[in-house]
Amino acid sequence: MNMAVTISIESLLDNLGAALCEERRAILEHDVEALIRSTHEKLECLRQVEVAVRDTDATLIKTRLSELAQANQANGALLARRRREVNWTLRHLGRSETAGAYDIHGQTSRISATRALGVV
Repeated sequence: MNMAVTISIESLLDNLGAALCEERRAILEHDVEALIRSTHEKLECLRQVEVAVRDTDATLIKTRLSELAQANQANGALLARRRREVNWTLRHLGRSETAGAYDIHGQTSRISATRALGVV
């Protein structure tokens, strides 16, 4: 494998790692705008890595990709936990989000229970 290609892939993987770190920071700090930006950056880095890996021996970068995949899974777990927290809060406020599954007709149903939080 060409040394320039190796450096290029390492640079792309570094960019992907930075995007994953930024995504994690945004999740932990509840920064929605930064989360959206970092997710777009992560996806763009993944596209570039995918193209670069096609032209190289992927076994040489397998360890680094495995580490980045673990970081991505950890971010996904944080997002899932955050979603559960939001859903719990909404339920206790008498609200609920759209159901996470489709019904027999291919539609999502919305439960609209309301709860008075004060008297006017």
